[in-house]
Amino acid sequence: MSASFTRRQLLRGAGVAIALPWLETFASGAKRGGVAPLRLAFVMTPNGAQLDRWTPASEGPLDALPPALAPLEPWRSRVLVLSGLTHDKARPNGDGPGDHARAAAAFLTAAQPRKTAGSDLAVGVSIDQLLAAELGARTRLRSLALGTESGRAGGECDSGYACAYSSNISWRGPSTPAGKDVDPRLVFERLFADGPRGESAAARAERLARRRSLLDSVRADARALEPALAVADRARLDEYLSGIRELERRIQEAERVRTQAPPGFVEPDGVPPDFAAHARLLGDLLALAFAGDSTRIASLMLANEGSNRSYPELEVPEGHHELSHHGDDPAKRAKVALIDRHHVELFAHLIERLAATPEGEGNVLDHTLVLYGSAISDGNRHNHDELPLVLVGGGGGVVSGRHLRFAPETPCANLFVTLLALAGAPRAAFGDSTGALDGLGA
Repeated sequence: MSASFTRRQLLRGAGVAIALPWLETFASGAKRGGVAPLRLAFVMTPNGAQLDRWTPASEGPLDALPPALAPLEPWRSRVLVLSGLTHDKARPNGDGPGDHARAAAAFLTAAQPRKTAGSDLAVGVSIDQLLAAELGARTRLRSLALGTESGRAGGECDSGYACAYSSNISWRGPSTPAGKDVDPRLVFERLFADGPRGESAAARAERLARRRSLLDSVRADARALEPALAVADRARLDEYLSGIRELERRIQEAERVRTQAPPGFVEPDGVPPDFAAHARLLGDLLALAFAGDSTRIASLMLANEGSNRSYPELEVPEGHHELSHHGDDPAKRAKVALIDRHHVELFAHLIERLAATPEGEGNVLDHTLVLYGSAISDGNRHNHDELPLVLVGGGGGVVSGRHLRFAPETPCANLFVTLLALAGAPRAAFGDSTGALDGLGA
């Protein structure tokens, strides 16, 4: 293995391609100093949040996190709570009911979706897909779009709006959703299995059946690489490959064990049938994709907007959407608070994985920004101002560990203008922006 081996090259075996993690041995002087490309991820939670349990009591330094965000406490210094932002294009603006469909469609586009239940969709290009088009050629995959629930290709899902709006936040073009992968096995294969172009489903199944383990296929390539690595890099590579092996084992186990769902449980699409395990698997895959520089852009829908998933594991048998229309009933509000915190716990698992992956003199989270939240604030009122949003990470020079409050009606699209500039794809405007969002940096 020559010293010219770089991270962009792959360990290859029988139908397998594995991108390398950051290795100091092959890093440039700048990389040894800890500089790495900025990654951006966008995670959507449906049906808004209980703002009284989400919003910090005061602006400025985060001395403590509010109850809904408490699972992020280990990374409080990396949390930036953003209050006061608005998605005006999720409002009716003359189109009547359909706030959930509009909220999902506008979440990353900041554009008003055309009210249609047909194929004549129209909204806008989402920020993740704009970044994928601008920067995606630098990585093996332009972007990842993930979710725990699939969506119907056609038909109406919300008051005259097509189902495509409720089930997609990533849009390649105004009428073309990027779609999303919900099956962890298929995501795993996209990231690591390098089958021939045009391979049939039967041939793919046969190839995978012959393979005892993905790592068996790349062991020889990894062995050839080891002599060129520093001692610390050998440990780094071993940990990275062990993580892939463990993730594959968990996916295989989830596929093998199919338990009977309890009464009232809405089983998610894909595997495993347990929602939390499903979301964590997708988070692990996203983290591995960033660690191996397979992509630098990703989105994740924890559920489709308007999801009425029940949570028996939280002793919440009612549907989420149903409970979000709580009418200020204390018992219903308490159950929504449990769901809000549970979703943040699943988000925190992704943050933990990013923070646990070494890169340069720090970790992958140091070079990543992850936006988490919703384009609905209070699910009971279906309002789209005072949005529950947090930006977590250390990339782009963003100063975290704070609560920032912006003037009422500040477009969320202003945040997107700022993120585009930080990612190296500057735009004077995006969606309904009125400029960049001040105050994120030093």
